[in-house]
Amino acid sequence: MSRNLLILGAAPNLGELRDTLVRLEDTIIFALIERSQFKHNSSIYEPGKMHFKDGYQGSFLSWFLKEVECVHARVRRYQSPDEYPFTDNLPEPVLAPLDYPPVLVDPSHININDEIFDAYVNTVVPGITVAGDDTNYGSSATRDIECLQALSRRIHYGKFVAESKFQDVRTHDEYVKCIKEQNRDRLMELLTNAPVEELLLKRLKAKAIIYGQDLSSASLDSNGTVNSGSVPLVAAVADCGEERVKTRVDYDLVVSFYRDYVIPLTKEVEVEYLLHRLDKE
Repeated sequence: MSRNLLILGAAPNLGELRDTLVRLEDTIIFALIERSQFKHNSSIYEPGKMHFKDGYQGSFLSWFLKEVECVHARVRRYQSPDEYPFTDNLPEPVLAPLDYPPVLVDPSHININDEIFDAYVNTVVPGITVAGDDTNYGSSATRDIECLQALSRRIHYGKFVAESKFQDVRTHDEYVKCIKEQNRDRLMELLTNAPVEELLLKRLKAKAIIYGQDLSSASLDSNGTVNSGSVPLVAAVADCGEERVKTRVDYDLVVSFYRDYVIPLTKEVEVEYLLHRLDKE
């Protein structure tokens, strides 16, 4: 969990949510860097490419993901309102259920992990890895699952964002009006904050450049101090301009994935959540 949801008495405010989402950016970038150290290994994404004794016909990644989620389900991971599984028919927890405050209305109703999975496998993995097969199938799939789980948590956090905005007294009546009218386009307008999105993308690029560099490239001396004449990592972000900074993961791909998939999918979750916000009232 990104925060202790057991102690919430109301929806987190936008400031608290942004802190959580910023931390998840770090998690996602580091997970992508870890996955990029292995080749594409396309075999693990192809259904029927590997044979399973139980007759499973899906891909190796899908099989491994289900096995991992079965274990996590037994320790009630998916009872938390910020966790959503990619697979169905998971076992019941062996632990007693926790009593989460009812911050969200019908929190498990919306799950877009299928879209997240497709975007990650078909867009992200080919972009951050070198083509080829190094047979590190287990390691690659392990990193994939870490990436997928972090992305799912980040995107489905849109429900908390939507609830927080719905509760805002400044815009509450407008949201109620749009929900009653089922006005999807107007809800999207209310939820969109272009300056915040632009700032997010700039911050993401800076993080991807900094986190993706090898410290040795900063010419550190034996005391860990940057030698005179070398460029510190942080300065490289401001000075790179159009010049490419060599990093372990393509920072432009990270930014474009957020812009084209993470942000739109998050807002899709927000809109779907709000369209059903008044269903039980």
